[in-house]
Amino acid sequence: MNKRVAGHAFLRPMYDDAYFPDRVVALGEAILLRLCARVEAERPSDLPGLCALTQAATEEFNVLEEEFVAAGSEIETVAREWICEEFSFVASAYGFPGSDAEQLTAGRDW
Repeated sequence: MNKRVAGHAFLRPMYDDAYFPDRVVALGEAILLRLCARVEAERPSDLPGLCALTQAATEEFNVLEEEFVAAGSEIETVAREWICEEFSFVASAYGFPGSDAEQLTAGRDW
């Protein structure tokens, strides 16, 4: 695994905020770790290739929103920013610094 990714605590601010249930945040962390594994396995050579992978992870977060709501929470404004920052971190860690988080998560419902 990429050294930057291996040393990164995904979604730490969400874990630190009692509004977001740790059980559901852990599911989001798993989505991001699967994204990293896919990037390492598929090694996209350009931004459109990376975005194909990030869009799949974004769709998983779209589904995860239902879990947050069922647990009395939601992916609200601050959480959206934190999640988008994680997508940007992943892009940067794998050689796509400065990627636009809006482009990486273009299919989001949250």
